Amino acid sequence: QVQLVESGGGLVQAGDSLRLSCAGSGRTFSSYSMGWFRQAPGKEREFVATINWSDGSIYYAASLKGRFTISRDNAKNLVYLQMNSLKPEDTAVYYCAASRYSAGLSSNRAYDYWGQGTQVTVSS
Repeated sequence: QVQLVESGGGLVQAGDSLRLSCAGSGRTFSSYSMGWFRQAPGKEREFVATINWSDGSIYYAASLKGRFTISRDNAKNLVYLQMNSLKPEDTAVYYCAASRYSAGLSSNRAYDYWGQGTQVTVSS
């Protein structure tokens, strides 16, 4: 069992940066691939980024690559999402998730555990 708690969301202006954190419980945290997803009002949840547990490989949604950076600190059971040059269209609830798998991680169906989400609002 893994419990995830996101933090770091808030209201920012376009062009600003934010760093989201996701704290995970459990001694097996390093055995999970971690992902970030987001869901804007009236839209489906979409993949943002993932970091693989087995080899540390990282993948991003093509539209976000270059602005967002995912990282993890297994010693602290933390996963981060650094978001730069934020745009109003980045406004959404951001979720972190944990997966036992090392493939197919852009699909939310690959994930076993989810946090409650943190709101990010970017004003123009």
